[in-house]
Amino acid sequence: MLRSLNELMRFQLQGIDTKIGLCKYFLFDDKLWVIRYIVPDTKKWLCGERKILISTISLQEPQWEQYKFPVDLTQQKIKNSPPLEEHQQISHEYETTLFQFYGYAYYWMNEGLWRTSPSPKPLVDTRLSKDNTQIKSEDWHLHSTNDVKKFEIYAKDQKIGHIEDFILNDDNWTISYIVIDTRNWAPGGRKVLISHKCIEAVNWTDCSITVNVNAEKIMENPPFDLERFIDPEYENELRKYY
Repeated sequence: MLRSLNELMRFQLQGIDTKIGLCKYFLFDDKLWVIRYIVPDTKKWLCGERKILISTISLQEPQWEQYKFPVDLTQQKIKNSPPLEEHQQISHEYETTLFQFYGYAYYWMNEGLWRTSPSPKPLVDTRLSKDNTQIKSEDWHLHSTNDVKKFEIYAKDQKIGHIEDFILNDDNWTISYIVIDTRNWAPGGRKVLISHKCIEAVNWTDCSITVNVNAEKIMENPPFDLERFIDPEYENELRKYY
């Protein structure tokens, strides 16, 4: 099912023994556009300027109606995880150390979304971690959804808007669509969706994204309707359009 990441910012991460914190932002990789980590707000129980990464591998079945992400970890286990300062870059070495600490199988072992699995949960199996041999590629980086929001979007022929939200496929944690707010660029503009597969280039320095679709096609796509995400036909419409 499709879900808005803006809506998920209200969710509480619930550990085995106690609350971990509300979602602050999500970290996705720029190769496959998959959410790899949730960064919770831990200031109520964790001192210092420290950033905690909760891998989506550690999540149990989400409790959507209760706005809750159950996590298969205790607060103490999370507290003992390899330290990472709030503004520190997340290196490949740090991810390797973190996965070794939790005993997870590396998600970057092949070209699949989650190794050979369509979803993150199987990577919690410690038997799979015995095959953790591949070093993460240097061209595979993590980015915060908060940082990428407001990136300007350029169609093939003109600037069309900026990123307002991301749309998640909750089966595999991929970012399936980007919500573009076109109101500051197009008369009578509205919020529209575009598939991340249409992205041609990302300029991280200039905070902009170029897509391989012209502005007219983007503006004529099915209207963005958060309420219709529960309808499978709505996603079929979007998929066929792009």
